[in-house]
Formats: sequence, structure tokens, C-alpha cells
Amino acid sequence: MAFEGLTEKLSNAFKKLRGKGRLTEADVKEAMREIRMALLEADVSYKVVKDFVAKVSERAVGSDVLEALSPAQMIVKIVNEELTALMGGEDAKLTISSKPPTVIMMVGLQGAGKTTNAAKLAGLMKKQGKRPLLAACDIYRPAAIHQLEVVGEQLGVPVFQMGQIDPVDIARAAIEHAKKHGNDLVFLDTAGRLHVDEALMDELRNIKAVVAPTEILLVVDAMIGQDAVNAAKAFDDALDLTGVMLTKLDGDARGGAALSIRAVTGKPIKFVGMGEKLDQVEVFHPDRMASRILGMGDVLSLIEKAQENFDMQKAQEQMERMRKNKFTLTDLYDQLSQVKKMGSLSDIAGMLPGVDPKALEGASMDNRAMDRIEAIILSMTPQEREDPSLLNNSRKKRIAAGAGVQVVDVNRLLKQYDAMKQLTRQVNDPKFRRMAKKGRLPGMGMGGPRRGGFPF
Repeated sequence: MAFEGLTEKLSNAFKKLRGKGRLTEADVKEAMREIRMALLEADVSYKVVKDFVAKVSERAVGSDVLEALSPAQMIVKIVNEELTALMGGEDAKLTISSKPPTVIMMVGLQGAGKTTNAAKLAGLMKKQGKRPLLAACDIYRPAAIHQLEVVGEQLGVPVFQMGQIDPVDIARAAIEHAKKHGNDLVFLDTAGRLHVDEALMDELRNIKAVVAPTEILLVVDAMIGQDAVNAAKAFDDALDLTGVMLTKLDGDARGGAALSIRAVTGKPIKFVGMGEKLDQVEVFHPDRMASRILGMGDVLSLIEKAQENFDMQKAQEQMERMRKNKFTLTDLYDQLSQVKKMGSLSDIAGMLPGVDPKALEGASMDNRAMDRIEAIILSMTPQEREDPSLLNNSRKKRIAAGAGVQVVDVNRLLKQYDAMKQLTRQVNDPKFRRMAKKGRLPGMGMGGPRRGGFPF
């Protein structure tokens, strides 16, 4: 995950401050030196780092901080606010034209992920009730048109293409097609190059002159660090960008691009790609990203993910079944499936305040364990899922063979399921509720992952 190294280094700098009851200017200076080194190692622009540290230092040596009851927390607060300001301060929304269709021109270097991310944005807009159209304007890259058609079909978004003719004519015809067919958004998937050159820029300028796009979004690979910032500046000088979309933030990008682009170009980051799946795209929230970088979590994004991926009616039905002690293995499978839609468990943990996803890798955050549980449940008959008491040794052997696991894995799941049902009965017990109100909870018997708890 991007920013892991930066988060760890900043956390270490703040830990040293928390051990002091009062801070001196020398303490603040030492902390700023570590923050400066952490940002430079994250590939943030030197000028951006210099300005950032100067602003934080100026605020951190004020009397309000040095005389505060918790000066370390005050400095974390200042760094959080300045990081948020560095990345734009406020959310930058997609501009929607008052006269449809809204034309979004996707530009960038080859390999940045324009085609996939144009489709991701179209899918996101479709979820919001829009009627997007994807237009294949990349006539040079082999299979670019076919790739757009494939991802468009997967998302249920129509794709307009005219083969390998002049991209300007394709863009013009796509907009006419959108007007006739009621598409209120048109995403132009333009060609890229391995590096910025005049031929590419001339073509993009010609498309811009003909279609007058509402938005020109630069798709930037966060993995290439400062080169991403240099590319952003070159495209902005030629096309006057309206925003940026950062991709591959789920990888081991050091994060410098996200922290530098706004300061260097003045253009806001509007969206981020958080994975390879077509639904792994998010609106960029500077304040939430700053909180993630500082290890403070991102609960709002987690709630939004849950609302988007959970079937609330089904969840309500499952809660009712749990209250009546009718929770089955089918219900457990449904819950696991909905959790998996939210992304990897380590990503979810990264959104929780004070949780270090790296520290949780292994036992409690083992995504493969979830896959094994799903495989075991799917290898059962509907009757066995509803009534696990039917599972004798021969049935367990059949299930283990079908799931590609050992019988001991089947037994472990059944033991975990029984413990979960026992916990449900305890929670529904009026005596338990009375004790909970008094703050005297009995042992629940579940334990942590080493004692057989579920991997989440």
C-alpha cells in the first residue's frame, strides 16, 4: 500500500515527541528534521518539502504548542492540517456541464492506465445514475479498442469506436452519438506515448479544440514518483488540465506524486485508483488521505465502502436470524462474500484508526483463510449448511476433498461456527445484557486468531 514507509517514519517521529511532557524548540527542530527526511525518502519534491516543513515549523514553535498540555498531539494536528492543505484542502468534484453531454478527455503517458481508468470512472458515474459513453480515440496501441470494449462490456457501459481513423473525427462523432442516444457523459480514451512529444500534444490539442471538453483529466501512475509530477507539468502546460487521477496507489508507491502534484501544477487530484478491479476507484479526499498517511485511519471511506457493498436488507435479515439463534453457515458465507467486496482485509484495516495493517499481516488478516472458509462452505450441500450436525466423518472427508483442504480445516471451521453461535446466544441472553450494562462481561470464548477465531 502506498505511503506505508512514510506513515511508519512519521509515526516514529511523533512517538519521540509523545514521550516528553513539555517540548522545547530543539525537540521541534529534531522532529522537523525527521519529517523532512521522511518526505524526501517518499520522493516528494524538494521545494515542496522545504515549504511544507517551514510552514509546520512556524506553527509548531508557537506558544500555543509549546505550552499545551499535550504538545505532541498539537504537532500531529498541525502536520495533518498542512498535509491536507498540501493536497488541495477540499475535495475537487467532477464538473458536470449544464448542457449535456459532459465531455471528459482522459490523457496521459502510455502505461499509466488511461483505458482501464476511463472505464472505472464511467462505471462509478453509472452507479450515480449517469449514462456514460466510452469513446475509443487511441488508434495506435495494439488492442486498445478491443480492451476498451471488453471493460465496457464488463461494466455495462457502451463503447463508441470507428476503427483506426483520425482520432479528432472519432471524438467529434462520439459526441454526436451521445446526443442522439441520451448519454450525458462521454469519456474520451486518448492515445499515449512512452514519453511526452510534440506529435502527441498536437493531436491532443486538436481534439480539445474540436470538442471543447468540460474536463481534461491526466491519468498518472503513482509508482513513477517525481516523473509523474514532471509529466503532469508538461501536460498542464500544453492542455491546461482540470484535474489529475492517480493510479496504482494500492502498490508500493512511495506517495511523493500525491503530495507534490497539487503544489507543483496547482491542479487538484480528483480520483485515485486503488486496485486492478474495475470497481476499485475512489474520489480523492485530501483530509482523509492525510489521516491515512498519519496512521489516523479513514473511517468515513470505510463506512462508504460498507454502504456501497453491503446488501442492507440481507444484513438486516441476518441480524434478525442471529437474534433468533438461527444463524447458519449459509449466513456466514453471505457475510464473508460481502466483506470481500470491500477489498483486501489489510486495506480495510488501514482505514481503522490506530491499526497498522503491516502488523496484522498473517494470522488475523489472512485473505486466503477467507477463501478456504468459502470453499469449505460451498462444498457442502444446502442441507448441511443449514444443519451442520449432519456432518459425520464421511461427509467431512467429501467436503475436504471438494474444497482442497484437510478434514482438520473443516473441523476448525465448525468449531469456530459453534463458538460464534455460542457468542450469539450469550449476547441475546437478558442476563448477559444486564451484566454488560454494569460493565461486567463474562468470557466469550472466541479469543484471538491464534485461539481459532475467524480471520477478520
